[in-house]
Amino acid sequence: MAQLKAISPYSPTSLAFQAPKRESLLFNDKVCCLRKLASSSELVARTSELHGQGRAKNLIIRAVLQSDREMEVSEATKGLRGKLNKVVLAYSGGLDTSVIVPWLRENYGCDVVCFTADVGQGIKELDGLEAKAKASGASQLVVKDLKEEFVRDYIFPCLRAGAIYERKYLLGTSMARPVIAKAMVDIAKEVGADAVSHGCTGKGNDQVRFELTFFALNPKLNVVAPWREWDITGREDAIEYAKKHNVPVPVTKKSIYSRDRNLWHLSHEGDILEDPANEPKKDMYMMTVDPEEAPEKPEYIEIGIESGLPVSVNGKDLSPASLLAQLNEIGGKHGIGRIDMVENRFVGMKSRGVYETPGGTILFAAVRELESLTIDRESMQLKDSLALKYAELVYAGRWFDPLRESMDAFMEKITETTTGSVTLKLYKGSVSVTSRKSPYSLYRQDISSFEDSQIYDQADAAGFIRLYGLPTRVRSMLKQGI
Repeated sequence: MAQLKAISPYSPTSLAFQAPKRESLLFNDKVCCLRKLASSSELVARTSELHGQGRAKNLIIRAVLQSDREMEVSEATKGLRGKLNKVVLAYSGGLDTSVIVPWLRENYGCDVVCFTADVGQGIKELDGLEAKAKASGASQLVVKDLKEEFVRDYIFPCLRAGAIYERKYLLGTSMARPVIAKAMVDIAKEVGADAVSHGCTGKGNDQVRFELTFFALNPKLNVVAPWREWDITGREDAIEYAKKHNVPVPVTKKSIYSRDRNLWHLSHEGDILEDPANEPKKDMYMMTVDPEEAPEKPEYIEIGIESGLPVSVNGKDLSPASLLAQLNEIGGKHGIGRIDMVENRFVGMKSRGVYETPGGTILFAAVRELESLTIDRESMQLKDSLALKYAELVYAGRWFDPLRESMDAFMEKITETTTGSVTLKLYKGSVSVTSRKSPYSLYRQDISSFEDSQIYDQADAAGFIRLYGLPTRVRSMLKQGI
């Protein structure tokens, strides 16, 4: 059992638990476990050194986190290293994933197959990837075009459900991760891999999204997450590791922002955005023009919709990916779809992100406006309440969860009559509706008109109000002793 010893004459709270294997400090009345100590004298010296310094608390916290991480890693990976045959790595060709290739070979002794998914991030990001992958030590690179599948099977269901996370976020990254992870599982089966790997950090949501998909589709696959294991702590460490292992280091200028792009959106995080008080710089945006500099003349577009899903733009039928790409171009030039928000990450912290979703913003407006014609009040209220949970599930990486799939069946049924067209006006960052049409519209002009109607007798309202308001009257009568 640990023995309690005083370690500093200056403070009654400066105590330590000397355990057989790990260093422990009681700092500000909280026990902090640090690294393994050589002796109790080292513990006393270490604590005395830290005592009274302004940065002591931060040093101890960092040491605690590092120690905990090392313990978890050793337990999770000691049975895997040297035993894996082949790993499929989610590969972008950037510095991080280029370094992961030799790191996997060095630490796990396995063959590495790089996989890149084309989800609409742009041709430039795909140029020269095979040469980069093989130069880093990969045995092969597999590239799959997932754009149509991404829009059809992931984006459109979320659009139909009205899924928006925390009032603003249209789930661009959240929807992309499961389609990529699903493809990785398929590739692993094709090439005979027994593990998959990703370059997500241990602080973000994406690690959860990837790994929950792996668990759902093939629980036998091992998962290797280098950022939760290695000693590389930043860009300079990664560059040094790359040079040591003769990995070609990308020579392009490093962006000050962390970005994720696909056909649905472009996200920006980091640098000045980490302070929520800072306004984003104008030159940060890439998909949309500044609304102040958008055309002075508004543009009108018509979106055709069948059973809650968009099918055409200005009367022309398009595939899901082509339709979204066209709306991105149209919306981008009018400054549509900029969102600046502070969100609650699934892992517990808050983060600030700026998103550009021009085509998605247009589509959400169109579908919502058509639903106002085709869905009754109680159905709409229930749909809206379920949309919140649907968005939460997608954000948390639970795409293949039976609950989301069941909710999706409801969304498909409730929107089966949401068919028609919506005309929208785009002007300097704003989207406004000018026309809604549907053969299944529940709106009846002969009933809603202020003119006399044979269907709706205004005199009937008196009895309805008396019955509907009866609980209110009874409560008031009780209070007044009537």
